Amino acid sequence: MDRRRRDLVDRDLEEAAADLLAHDPRLRGLDVRVCFDGAVAHVEGDVPDAAALAVLRERLGQLAGVLAVWDRVRVAGVAPRVVDLGCGGTKQHRDNLGLDLSPGPMVDVLADLSRGVPLADESVDQVFVVHVLEHLADYLPLLRECHRILRPGGVLHVLAPWWRHVNAVADPTHLRLIDVATFKHLCRPDGSGRCWFPLLVTRDESTVYADLVPAKDGITPADERRLARFFD
Repeated sequence: MDRRRRDLVDRDLEEAAADLLAHDPRLRGLDVRVCFDGAVAHVEGDVPDAAALAVLRERLGQLAGVLAVWDRVRVAGVAPRVVDLGCGGTKQHRDNLGLDLSPGPMVDVLADLSRGVPLADESVDQVFVVHVLEHLADYLPLLRECHRILRPGGVLHVLAPWWRHVNAVADPTHLRLIDVATFKHLCRPDGSGRCWFPLLVTRDESTVYADLVPAKDGITPADERRLARFFD
């Protein structure tokens, strides 16, 4: 998609989001702002409780063309604790906690993620794993760690190159191919207790996006209707 068309799509989505906030009775009156960049919703502001944030994420994710919903929304005045795993030289927000194997200006904590994530159980609200999974021969242990450190209702944000795009195979350090269907397995109970509930799983012509919530502490695994929304 060229830059001009991308900007037009983003402006159209911003109008749709503003209309949603103005007319959906569940969202009307929330002190939040939504802008789009490459069809990814970026949300800031304040909500009174976690339930309001959950509805906001769900409704924004239902807008046609939205690829992901990333928020830095304060809940009852408390800012979220957000982690960038394998951040390298880029964090998704300057206030995120950046973890990586190698030191750098964006890295706050040095960590070998193949040995686990050095954070306490249920201690973070969001985890970003951006262009990381494709570099791992086995990424399931890292996803189990994300499930462990996320609080109930927290969100895992994944970006990875779509397997049919040249970017997926052009980098010789890429060890795994990722598709939307990859996440279908992760969203089905397997007896491990580490199932994920899909908020939004989609792709554009080059990238797969997944917003996932750990199915634990009252959040049940997705039913067949929910799975059919995202997966064949």
